[in-house]
Amino acid sequence: HVQLVESGGGSVQAGGSLRLSCVASGGRISSYCVAWFRQAPGKDREGVANMTTDSRSNYADSVKGRFTISRYTAKNTLYLQMNGLKPEDAAMYYCAARVCWQSAFAYWGQGTQVTVS
Repeated sequence: HVQLVESGGGSVQAGGSLRLSCVASGGRISSYCVAWFRQAPGKDREGVANMTTDSRSNYADSVKGRFTISRYTAKNTLYLQMNGLKPEDAAMYYCAARVCWQSAFAYWGQGTQVTVS
């Protein structure tokens, strides 16, 4: 089973940028449908961006034009480039993976915290 480890979170001022990384092991990240989710305190978890195995991507309306999901297969890593950060982007961010024909994301990282002031 693939294992996922996120990094890259931190504290940034509004308008700033961060790049989150999610390193996969035990499987090739390119073989899975992948996504970034986030959850702020007291709020439901929400999908931020997702990518299929053929690199089609989708974004939540709230981040469209500011966030970019990408995948670097040579490093078996998924990224989330976040620009123009807003206070409402503050949350714990998680990467997740699923076998594409399955609907549920079975594999999750431990999360990385993003704070925007």
